[in-house]
Amino acid sequence: MFQNPSQEKIFQILKEAKTIAVVGLSPKEDRTSFQIARLLQNYGYRIIPVNPQHAGSEILGEKVYSDLASVPEKIDIVDIFRRSEFLPDVAADFLKTDAKVYWAQLGLENEQAWEMLHEAKRDDVIMNRCIKIELNKMGA
Repeated sequence: MFQNPSQEKIFQILKEAKTIAVVGLSPKEDRTSFQIARLLQNYGYRIIPVNPQHAGSEILGEKVYSDLASVPEKIDIVDIFRRSEFLPDVAADFLKTDAKVYWAQLGLENEQAWEMLHEAKRDDVIMNRCIKIELNKMGA
């Protein structure tokens, strides 16, 4: 059964990360994904937009990729803004990369996705947590 890592581990992940792929990033400024991605940039993280509907264009000054496997650079955190039923698909895409942390935003959780990641020994998984709230807790 899935459990998030300790608060200390979450803080460590956020401190060590430099590059965050944002899956489901919308170009619409009123969307939470856009607001969080912009905030991450303001905190000094490099964001990489992942959204097949906007692949090849730019969001927040960064090239958009169709999927995680298409991203040509190292990813520290995959921050996911897709409905819970799509989390196994994102997990399958995640497993094709060497990304370190699978992070599903607040309100998103899926046991099947966790089982896939756990079986592959990719246990740095956070679900149902908002990266902005965690950064605020950390005092970033």
